Amino acid sequence: MSEGSESSGVDLARVALRAAKEQARKRGEQVREKREARRHGLRSGARSDGRDPVPLGAALNRLITERGWEAPAAVGGVMGRWPQIVGPDIAAHCVPKQYVEADAVLTVQCDSTAWATQLRLLARQLVARLNHELGHGTVRVIKVLGPDAPVRGYGRLRAPGSRGPGDTWG
Repeated sequence: MSEGSESSGVDLARVALRAAKEQARKRGEQVREKREARRHGLRSGARSDGRDPVPLGAALNRLITERGWEAPAAVGGVMGRWPQIVGPDIAAHCVPKQYVEADAVLTVQCDSTAWATQLRLLARQLVARLNHELGHGTVRVIKVLGPDAPVRGYGRLRAPGSRGPGDTWG
């Protein structure tokens, strides 16, 4: 009997040790799987992660930043807020037409040559105000266009190269 009890005690210890090692290995795998799941976003916990709902404005700001659309979006905002930025008098006679990001040039069209001249005189102040609104260096040059008039190709007395209906522009 003593012979059977000794071997059964050692065997039981070996079996218990083997079972404990197996349990520890399984627990280690579970911990590793949880870490991997957190790393790859498979589970959500008490803390926020990238899958949690966010306000629409925050989501749009993140998208604009990720795609590098800060300058075009800011300039688009200027197109919509033009009267607030330049004032109602200038906005009534001058309209932003185009922005070239590579050259940082904003093209503005005026409805008369007098307003085009006035806007050219105010260009430095306007560039400073736009850069204050958009960020430094967004607009370097304002290109001012005069009135857009149809080309008149008729009439007996016509000066070569003239384009306009009577306005003194170009």
